Amino acid sequence: MHSWYKQILKFLVFLCISLFLFWLVYRDQNWNDLRRALEEEVNYSWVAVVCVVGILSHVVRALRWQLLTLSMGCPIRLMNSFFGVMIGYFANLAIPRMGEFTRCGVVSKYEHVPFPKLLGTVVAERVIDMFFLLAYMLIVIVSQFREILFFLDTNKGVEERFVSLAHSWKIWMVIVVVPLAVYGMWRLCRGTKLQQRLGVFLSGLKEGILAIRKVKQMGLFVFYSVLIWGLYFLMFYFCFFCFEFTSRLGMMAGMTAFVFGSFGMVAPVQGGIGAWHFMVISALMLYLPHTPEMESMAKAFAFLTHGIMTFVYIAVGIVCLIALPLYNTARNK
Repeated sequence: MHSWYKQILKFLVFLCISLFLFWLVYRDQNWNDLRRALEEEVNYSWVAVVCVVGILSHVVRALRWQLLTLSMGCPIRLMNSFFGVMIGYFANLAIPRMGEFTRCGVVSKYEHVPFPKLLGTVVAERVIDMFFLLAYMLIVIVSQFREILFFLDTNKGVEERFVSLAHSWKIWMVIVVVPLAVYGMWRLCRGTKLQQRLGVFLSGLKEGILAIRKVKQMGLFVFYSVLIWGLYFLMFYFCFFCFEFTSRLGMMAGMTAFVFGSFGMVAPVQGGIGAWHFMVISALMLYLPHTPEMESMAKAFAFLTHGIMTFVYIAVGIVCLIALPLYNTARNK
């Protein structure tokens, strides 16, 4: 099967999963009520603010990536760094986790930096991002413990999935078998050209991952990391002011919904469609009266907020796809 056939098949599979999850969340929604809420209840001035904050967070991510590549002796230009970041987010809307490879691929092409090294820096970034997400989660657990317990009590399926995942023999088999399989393949390929190529790739990947240890401006790197996740949260929290009913909920409610939504984004579906909506709606309902009207408004909030983020990724991603070759052609001339 041709590679592009496989990519199309993956896209269709993940798209079907996304649409199914989205249908599960919104199957009881009155679409006329949703349309009315989006037309009459939304303060679109805040939508513009959210878009600006979202783009700014990605600019800071591009600046942080520059510091990582510079520590390896492979400086990249800010424009190409930003183009790569946004094209990566755009690619994730097609196939989950494809964005990391796409981002490294386009920057490697125009900046002539080895792909494995760039991929290693992205892996390092993901580890740092997970640290910040866990820090947010810890704050929410400590400050909103009662609400978390109520969520787990009213959503037994979610709790059971976490418990079963921890005790799943498949997870432990992957943890044990995959490293052994990789080691076995490495031994079988000893002395071959394939092993040499893998060795070069893994060496570059390792250098990229460890690049964080060589960052000279570590204070600036930490500042960028804090700023990125601060802007991520503000991008989400400012959406609260788009609706009158969420504007009174407060910052901790916003942080709880932000953390819930972040874990929804981890689901292997395009842009977290369906899973993100379910988690955010569930978080909002912890702080809202459990009435059909409030649940309908929570769905409208999730629909609008996810739509804003997706719009930013699509609009800016397309612009970056067009601008990337034009910028580099003009620069080379």
